[in-house]
Amino acid sequence: WDAENDGILLQTLTGHTNYVTSVAYNHNGTRIVSGSWDNSVRVWDAENDGILLQTLTGHTNYVTSVAYNHNGTRIVSGSWDNSVRVWDAENDG
Repeated sequence: WDAENDGILLQTLTGHTNYVTSVAYNHNGTRIVSGSWDNSVRVWDAENDGILLQTLTGHTNYVTSVAYNHNGTRIVSGSWDNSVRVWDAENDG
């Protein structure tokens, strides 16, 4: 949504196959990370039509939280599989 222009929808990112539970922008707004009940973490290009860049797999249950670290080099995800995973955001997961 564009908060400065009456909440106009800018993009819809599709690809998850179950509920999306968490989303976050990286530090400079060029990437979006999302976590879902499909057990995946997905990385999207926020500048180029929301293109899916990566699907990070490894969780064995719902992903309920995702975040970037302060400089955007790592992604952290939390899951109902009782794990927290740290991913390399600069390379292919």
